[in-house]
Amino acid sequence: MTQCHHVHLVGSVGLDTAEDVFSRVGRALGRRLDRVPDGEPGPRRLWVSFQYPFLRASPFLRPDPSGATRKTSGLPLLCLGEEVKRGEVRFGELGYAREARASYQDFLAARERGDIQPRARFQVCLPTPMSVIYAFCTARDITEIEPAYEAAMLREVETICRHIPHRDLCLQWDVCHDMIVWDGQPQDQFPLINASKAEIAARFARICASIPSDVELGFHLCYGDFGGKHFFDPVTARHLVEIANCIAATVGHEIAYIHVPVPLPRANDEYFAPMRDFKLAPGTRLYLGLIHAADGADGARRRIELASKYVPEFGIATECGFARARKPDLVERILGIHAEVAAEPPQAT
Repeated sequence: MTQCHHVHLVGSVGLDTAEDVFSRVGRALGRRLDRVPDGEPGPRRLWVSFQYPFLRASPFLRPDPSGATRKTSGLPLLCLGEEVKRGEVRFGELGYAREARASYQDFLAARERGDIQPRARFQVCLPTPMSVIYAFCTARDITEIEPAYEAAMLREVETICRHIPHRDLCLQWDVCHDMIVWDGQPQDQFPLINASKAEIAARFARICASIPSDVELGFHLCYGDFGGKHFFDPVTARHLVEIANCIAATVGHEIAYIHVPVPLPRANDEYFAPMRDFKLAPGTRLYLGLIHAADGADGARRRIELASKYVPEFGIATECGFARARKPDLVERILGIHAEVAAEPPQAT
């Protein structure tokens, strides 16, 4: 039986507060966790929807007069305001740095109590700018809006890195809407403006360029979780492998880990076989999102054995965060599955 020792929490956890998350997951998973997120409580539980009020409040944007809405949430799509000049758009604080600074204090308290192991890092998860703007803005204005939003997100990164000690910090980019566009399956959720694979790769290089070398960096590859479901499932892992290899080749910063989903209906040899082609650096850990509440620990162990035919070493995770559409009892069950499937690594001597 293949033994896994490392667990990754993708981001959202579905408990009420950051304090609850640090206390519960730290005690449940111990040394299995190399980094711990705050669980993205409150409005961040809805992932990029957290950003909609910031965009809607911008004096440079307005609801599209056509009445176009986001297909999933029904939120009005946003476009440039009347008489906004080219190059004029800018954004202020996006909220992520303030959230991170507050949660870091809870992280420190949990570590002081002994709930979190001393070497674990504080994990801050951020959506790629493309994931935000392509969700909420009209196609015709994306070219004007996205660069301003990307600049604002990079200011958030700079602020986080300035206020949280680098030895304690892990930054994770959540790659979702860009992943769906990269996959190429038919979809009507996101525009295809400036969305070639080369243009997506260039974005990865830009958003990682200023991250200090001693801040840990990871990537979560995602197919969405609105209502607890993907926008669509990857047919095989081929596109996930392709984009992971692109990130590894394009990003200058050392990559600590890459997380990829394993949809329950696709967990077969055909799905896993492309994973033979990962070209990740020796220091990059792969996490497979093969934990599913539907079939528990036994199902996870079957998927671990199947995956190990194609990938010699990996950690485990769920396929996405587990806050949206999950109640606390389900969250507790999912944490229990992680603990049952992954053995705690040996104590360092």
